[in-house]
Amino acid sequence: MAQKKQTPSNPAPPAPPKDTRKRVLLVDDHAVVRFGIAQLINRQPDLVVCGEEEDASKALTAIEKLKPDLVIADISLKDSSGLELMRNIKAQSPGLPVLVVSAHEETIYAEIAFRAGALGYLMKEAVLDKIPTAIRRVLAGNIYVSDEQAARMLQQQVRGQTDVNESPVKGLSDRELEVFQLIGRWKKTKEIAAELHLSVKTIEYYREQIKRKLNLKDAGELTQYATAWVQRETPS
Repeated sequence: MAQKKQTPSNPAPPAPPKDTRKRVLLVDDHAVVRFGIAQLINRQPDLVVCGEEEDASKALTAIEKLKPDLVIADISLKDSSGLELMRNIKAQSPGLPVLVVSAHEETIYAEIAFRAGALGYLMKEAVLDKIPTAIRRVLAGNIYVSDEQAARMLQQQVRGQTDVNESPVKGLSDRELEVFQLIGRWKKTKEIAAELHLSVKTIEYYREQIKRKLNLKDAGELTQYATAWVQRETPS
């Protein structure tokens, strides 16, 4: 009796290879900057940009949805503060590392960013050469700053003191610095209170603290000092 010919079953197609690249969310209010950084990151074999946002609230939503491995954020965002974003990320996703990429002066903002929850600080002028290294170091759970800033921070730790040539603005707390910046942008007390979601009384208290720390006599001197500082230190 002739045996029935067996027809081989079609083998299942092989599963697509798993994407092991680390996912990066970009948060910057300049589209051109985001585009440039994304181009640099996407050229790396182990990294990929999974999303881009321009303000803090959208960034927090994107983090929940996209589950990035790392967030790159600027200090100044559209209608919001990058420092506040870092605090919220620290509270919402405590294991998520943040690398600050900003044009703001590293000597003033790096330590403030670290206190807010960042693990790394990179000046935008150094992005072309340094961003892959900075990302990988932060992903590994290590601190990243420039060699010059690392030396400054180490010197301060060893000596237990700050450089006498440093700007007195560095002595402001995180929140005082935010208020100081907004004063320098000619924001009134009520506007600052609304933007930072604080009471007018609290903003008035911060204004007094800033005047005391910077040795300024009155509101006019504070506004003049803050305006000059913002024009000098803050990118347009």
